[in-house]
Amino acid sequence: MSELPEGADTFLAAAGWGAAESTALTGDASFRRYWRLKRGEDSALLMHAPPPQEDIRPFVKVDRWLCEHGLRAPEIHAENEEHGFVLLEDFGAARMRDYLDEWPQDETETYRGAIDALVDLHTKPAGPFPEYGWSEYAREVGLLTEWYAPAQGLEVDEGGYIDAWQDAMLPVLRNQRQGVTVLRDYHAENIMLLGALGRQGLLDFQDALVGHKAYDLVSLLQDARRDVSPELERAMLDHYLSKTDPGEDFEADYARLGAQRNAKIVGIFTRLWKRDGKPRYLDLIPRVWNLMERDLAHPALEPVAKWFDTNVPRELRDNLGGEFQR
Repeated sequence: MSELPEGADTFLAAAGWGAAESTALTGDASFRRYWRLKRGEDSALLMHAPPPQEDIRPFVKVDRWLCEHGLRAPEIHAENEEHGFVLLEDFGAARMRDYLDEWPQDETETYRGAIDALVDLHTKPAGPFPEYGWSEYAREVGLLTEWYAPAQGLEVDEGGYIDAWQDAMLPVLRNQRQGVTVLRDYHAENIMLLGALGRQGLLDFQDALVGHKAYDLVSLLQDARRDVSPELERAMLDHYLSKTDPGEDFEADYARLGAQRNAKIVGIFTRLWKRDGKPRYLDLIPRVWNLMERDLAHPALEPVAKWFDTNVPRELRDNLGGEFQR
């Protein structure tokens, strides 16, 4: 039995899982931790999101909304807000990323299923979540100048950076007025395959907002942790477009949101190294930087591309974000 956090025994006993065996699972970039519980033939997951660093209420709210609207989020068996415990349905071990590592020949079919899940989500009314507005987009892209630039010893024009992004993102804000629920971290490591290539089980959605239809597509098809070929990205975009009518500016917005998300991720991965002592995330930056450069090549990103041309030396960009002194 693996060691559980303080208070877990009491919580599990009250939920009827006091005698269960537990196995710790690999954590993510947050303070959340997970254990798989076994009780005879039954299994469940224990999530601990310790206050004050974490708050289970957004997760619980989004989870219940998704379930109520026919999406496949894990059923919540029990919760304790004060101590940050949630007892969840166990979706098993068939994570999309791991499945494709073993069965790469199923890549197209598996991604098509993930796209279909987004098509389904986008037919639902937007959830009761905050708007993905300009202040949030600006805060996120600002992580690049806040963390990446000083880590590389760069003095950059921060005001001009935000101005360029505001010019680029105005059409996104206009086009997302009829918004959809945006899960914000929809990618191969947060999708469980329920029944081989069957329905997608959703994870890590506690930061959901109401925003643009293209955002979760970008998250899936410009994955920071897994290579998705340009050919597969194109095929899956075409698959999405064959089932929806998102508007004539959709692909430009896809590029804008791709650049915005990738700039954010470069900042976050640098922060995970500098602030949180997790240098392994630096190894992911070249992939993310390459994706961002592809997005910046779109004419819709011209103001932001010009800023990068002026403020980030070409040798760093050619080196996909550059080497860091660890």
